[in-house]
Parts: sequence; structure tokens; C-alpha cells
Amino acid sequence: MPAAKQVPYSVEAYNTAKQSENKMHDDTVAKQFGFSGGLVPGVEVYAYMSHVPLQVFGSAFLHRGEMEGRFIKPVYDGEIATVTTTEANGGLDIQIESRGIVCGTGHAKLLPAAPSFSIDDFKATNPPANDKRPDIGSSSYRVGEWLSIHPYKVTPELQAQYLRDVREADPIYAREGIIHAGTLLRCANWALTHNVRLGPWIHVGSTIQHIRPGRVGDELTVRAKVSGNYEKKGHKLVDLDALIVANGTTPIAHVLHTAIYAPRQAAAAA
Repeated sequence: MPAAKQVPYSVEAYNTAKQSENKMHDDTVAKQFGFSGGLVPGVEVYAYMSHVPLQVFGSAFLHRGEMEGRFIKPVYDGEIATVTTTEANGGLDIQIESRGIVCGTGHAKLLPAAPSFSIDDFKATNPPANDKRPDIGSSSYRVGEWLSIHPYKVTPELQAQYLRDVREADPIYAREGIIHAGTLLRCANWALTHNVRLGPWIHVGSTIQHIRPGRVGDELTVRAKVSGNYEKKGHKLVDLDALIVANGTTPIAHVLHTAIYAPRQAAAAA
């Protein structure tokens, strides 16, 4: 494995979701849940973490790389987040710190070849119109249920904005028009939010297996199966097994995605 080229990697965190429907990113609401302010989305924390394996493995990481990211403590807007790595288990153990504490961990590696997934194994569905989404409830996210998103076309303007938002320093994304892993995880999040109207919720971890790079101009959809719905420490969590598809035909990434869709604080207040 090549030696790391840019370790540690530091970035000024930016809360991209202050105005989003998920009020866990709003300072006032997040404080009601015991946080110091609005949470920087896990999608963006994953994006910061993904910078280092790209430096280590090069462009092959975007063609056949795999990375797991787990978010332990919040990262806040304007704070410096620092990513460090150590070689372990044929890849990289990853850690992201802010405020002197570990906020997330992960592991990245190159697969021998790009994974192969049949699109026919993942069912295509249509999400409801935004104003027709049901409120979160006991029947939401049934195990075995299939979810999708409203198609999302990655325009040059949206790509450029996202790269600015995550302070991405690697020129490969702009130079080659490759869609960033953070955008892929946004699509996985939307498999949750395009189908159900959620209250404040938290993305807690994901694993992405890159199949082939998505490109600017692609229209992205998701075929996601609910693989788990369970309670842990009073929180209600959902697991997704998702295929990110470009232009209706081409799988570009396989994502295992976990979120707390009903925090215990919300349940206690109900």
C-alpha cells in the first residue's frame, strides 16, 4: 500500500443543512437535544474523511474503493476537523477529530476489482409527492420495504457548489467531473426523506462500495431496501441496502446506510 501523501488532513467544517427540513442541523433545535449547536451533516463528515484514502490510493479509489464511516460525536460549523489514518487490515483505519475529541471512525481499502451488482436485484419504486409523504410512525420503514428518490441531476453548478461546501481540495472531481461520495450519500439520505416526513433525525454511519464513477450530467436515482428497523438505547434506527443508479441503467455505488430516524429525546417528548 502506498504511503499516505496528506496525513493529517484538516478542514474547516461547514454546516450545509442549516435551512434543511431536518432541524437537527438548526442551532436552536439541536440544543434541545443536548448538542452545542446544529450538527454538520454526517454526509459532509464522511466527505471530509474520504479525502485521505483518495490521496493514498489515487483515482483507483473512486473506481473500486470501499469506505466505512461511523459518526460518534458531532462536528460543528466553523470548527476545524482533522482526519488522520493508520495502516491496518490491508487498508486504512480513519479517525476524524474536532475539539480534541474523536468524532468519527472508519476504514477504507481498495477492492481487488469493482464490485458487481445486478440492477435487477434492486426494485425500482416511486416516492410520493413531497406534500403527500406520510408522517413518521410505527409502520414507517418496514423491513423488506423498497424506497426510491425523486431523480437528481448533477449539474455543473450543483457539483461546483458541493465541492466548495465540503472544501474539497483534490482537483480530480472538478477536472474529471466525478461525482463526490458526499453527493452519493445525500441520495441515500433522500431515500429516507423523500418517502416519509421526518422530525429531527441523525445519520450515524455508511459504507460505500464504488462500482464506477458517476459523472456530472448524470441523473441519479436510488433503489434501497430497508434491511433493518430496530431500537437501540431508546433510539429507533433504520438500515438501508441501497444501489445508486445513474441514468436509470448504470449502478455506480452500493451503500449500506444507517440513521436514527426517531431519537429517544423525541420519543420522550411525544
